[in-house]
Amino acid sequence: MITIAFDGYSSCGKSTMARQLAATIGYTFVDTGAMYRAVTLLALRNGLFSADGKVNEPQLRSLLDKAVITQRSNPQSGQTETFLNGENVEGEIRTMEVSDRVSIVAALPFVRTEMVRQQQAMGQNGGIVMDGRDIGTTVFPNAEMKIFVTATPEVRAQRRYLELKGKGEDVTLEEVLRNLEERDYIDSHREVSPLRQAPDAVVLDNTNLTREEQSAMLLALYKLRSENIGVRSKGSKE
Repeated sequence: MITIAFDGYSSCGKSTMARQLAATIGYTFVDTGAMYRAVTLLALRNGLFSADGKVNEPQLRSLLDKAVITQRSNPQSGQTETFLNGENVEGEIRTMEVSDRVSIVAALPFVRTEMVRQQQAMGQNGGIVMDGRDIGTTVFPNAEMKIFVTATPEVRAQRRYLELKGKGEDVTLEEVLRNLEERDYIDSHREVSPLRQAPDAVVLDNTNLTREEQSAMLLALYKLRSENIGVRSKGSKE
């Protein structure tokens, strides 16, 4: 079994394609973005954001030391859901309120250190598909298969807008686009583990691709990577 790392910009659909690939090949899927969203929700629930958007770092560090963030597969829906201290918070972490602040929280060094520690522990034995912003560069730099997902900001904003409207949120397309552009900037310019393409990652621009086309491309790449690993392993024994 190999380790598969998905990185890329917000609302590119990387979690969906990573989840589908994991289900197809029988691997464990981990949505690391949801983990950072859970930390953001923890900060929101405890009133740790000031009026200018800054976070009370000492208090958040104290809360994070005691927090338990887990992910479980829902047997009915087949979806991975996020739990904060035993509570299912999957719906709450997908709101615009959390989206507006998650990049700020994710940029905090102590938050990233703890999340990376947990993520590396989850995938230490392989057989995992993990998506996020720094999986192929920081969490698993030696992953056998790395995908960097991108799409135009306009297409990403439209997808996210329709998703939020479908959940009953009162947002405008302009608000969603602004949020994505702000998150892109923060994610790409933060001091610790910034969003960037790993040199050995395959770029997947899904601006004009269907889900079926994406799935076919990813499955073909997985088979190729697995075969290559198998050939090298066989050769090392002979």
